[in-house]
Amino acid sequence: MKWLVVLGLVALSECLVRIPLTKVKSIRENLRENDTLRDYLEKYPFNPARFLSKYHQHRELALEPMRNYLDMAYVGIITIGTPPQEFRVILDTGSADLWVPSTYCNSMPCGGHHIFKPQLSSTFRPSGRHMNIAYGSGQISGHVGYDTVRIGGLVDENQALGLSHKVHGNFMDFSVFDGILGLGYPGLAIRGTTPVFDNLWEKGLLSENVFAVYLSSRKERGSVLMLGGVDPSYYAGELNWVPVSQPLYWQVAMDSITLNGTVIACKGGCQAIIDTGTSMLTGPPTSVADINHKLRALYSYGGEYRVHCDTIDTLPNIAFVINGISYPVPASAYTRKARAGTCYTNFESFHSKSPETNTWILGDVFLRLYFSVFDRANNRV
Repeated sequence: MKWLVVLGLVALSECLVRIPLTKVKSIRENLRENDTLRDYLEKYPFNPARFLSKYHQHRELALEPMRNYLDMAYVGIITIGTPPQEFRVILDTGSADLWVPSTYCNSMPCGGHHIFKPQLSSTFRPSGRHMNIAYGSGQISGHVGYDTVRIGGLVDENQALGLSHKVHGNFMDFSVFDGILGLGYPGLAIRGTTPVFDNLWEKGLLSENVFAVYLSSRKERGSVLMLGGVDPSYYAGELNWVPVSQPLYWQVAMDSITLNGTVIACKGGCQAIIDTGTSMLTGPPTSVADINHKLRALYSYGGEYRVHCDTIDTLPNIAFVINGISYPVPASAYTRKARAGTCYTNFESFHSKSPETNTWILGDVFLRLYFSVFDRANNRV
């Protein structure tokens, strides 16, 4: 029996697929370094609320109403088509569609990126369906096609993907990724399409209906997405499971946010979305302003808050309490240093014209501290 158990563990480890992730500059960082962040934010303010009212009106419109498109920073490599064409994509738990720029794209922002050429793929199949994907600061339109997608050695045949024709807004000018591969629930995807992870599971290519994310800020061990299992060598202690409160995003109930044991936000409970596609800690405007005030951070343009770099070591931990367990985030994680030695906090609010939502987005700032497992079989994180 002992040998059977050992053999079973070996078999499972062989079925675990690892996709290396690379941390790249976010759109926000590129805009700031080009001295265009202020102008961009004034022209394209992040306002998720303007998409919410449309959600049930245009079912072929895939909506990402909680997405802040300026802060995606981790990319992985996939290929599409036969022979394979390579793309750098955000592996994003906050959306569910796969899209890449295509040869049909007549917008300037498509330049400088890898372009999918369906006419060169023997396995490509058009669908004749249109698609529009709206984000907080831009929109992509095109059509849906089907082709073979390869990710981490897995071959996902007949996978639905969006081929961009037009990009509204110029965010692609400043992005170092080509497209996005969503890992959210199917309810976020374009109607009638199946997300990549669901396809992999339904085709029997994964040993477990689960994936995990390890985001590293250290050089000695790179960031990785794990499909079909969990490598326990990437974390210490026990996994603390939290039920998904709404199977659309990877959304959970959060008890509170505390500073030195005192509740400073999410009083009485709120919702939190665990999102690899957002760098920041994003929340309601009033709560974010209050937290930054307690940190003695000064408001800057675009919803950013500046803090004196020489005070960071004196700032307290801020804890996110989820399912009764406190997850502290130190000042070294919730602050960042930009060009010219200016420091900012990583707390960001939804656009001020948005309604006061009681939802937070826990992005890469949080995920770099806490190894996260996404369990579709049991709808838990």
